[in-house]
Amino acid sequence: MRFVALVPLLTALLLVPLAASAAPGDALTIPAAVQIQPAELAAMLKAGNAPPILQVGFSLLYQQAHIPDAQYAGPGNKDDGLLNLKNHVDALPRDKLVVIYCGCCPWEKCPNIAAAYKQMMAMGFTKVKVLYLASNFGADWVDKGYPVTRGG
Repeated sequence: MRFVALVPLLTALLLVPLAASAAPGDALTIPAAVQIQPAELAAMLKAGNAPPILQVGFSLLYQQAHIPDAQYAGPGNKDDGLLNLKNHVDALPRDKLVVIYCGCCPWEKCPNIAAAYKQMMAMGFTKVKVLYLASNFGADWVDKGYPVTRGG
């Protein structure tokens, strides 16, 4: 009889997301020291010494245009996106430079980037850089003439 009473509680606990949660606005908590400006990353690409780059936004954005050689890791606001991110970086050394970006909307409203950053920190990465896109990927990267790959 007691087990039956525990079923709703256990069910509720199992349904709690396991992701590194973040809400729109949490991007404002990402330290400036770990942010990388678009011009700096574009220069690294041009020089041929860009680190691994992961897009942690929505797939439609990635399919429309993304940074060359960036891998789609899934939206940081979803458990499956964070799991995909983890799978992409799990084999990398924790002290390797990795860049993540979203660019779905203005920085302060992004629902993805802070959760992805928190996931990387929780995994022990020490050199994560977060591409600072103040308005969105289109305005702060594409419209500035930085390199893009179109299509998924």
